Amino acid sequence: MSPVRRCSRTACRQPAVFTLTYVYADSTAVLGPLAAYVEPHCYDLCAMHADRLTAPRGWEVVRLPVETAGGGPGSDDLEALADAVREAARPPARPADDADGPDGMRRGHLRVVRSDPSRPDPRT
Repeated sequence: MSPVRRCSRTACRQPAVFTLTYVYADSTAVLGPLAAYVEPHCYDLCAMHADRLTAPRGWEVVRLPVETAGGGPGSDDLEALADAVREAARPPARPADDADGPDGMRRGHLRVVRSDPSRPDPRT
């Protein structure tokens, strides 16, 4: 199977560069950049079929802008991804009720409790 997605139109062998989605509630056809994943209710179109696209009477066609210069993710996308990775790598903040006890020894949900030195050890 070829990694290049093809136009959804019958007998068209051109590579897809746009994705067409219908919003039935608004009577709108939305034509935008090629979606990252194949969706069952969307249609991938080549440039020629996207240019020729018409909608049924009473429907509106919304053409979203397509970045043709980059060919990859933009700098804003890369910055957002880097911020998300940094946030995920940051250790979680400790809640106030999870603070160390008076002896300062706490590990997770367990805490070391020292016995009272004035009481004898019952094990001896």
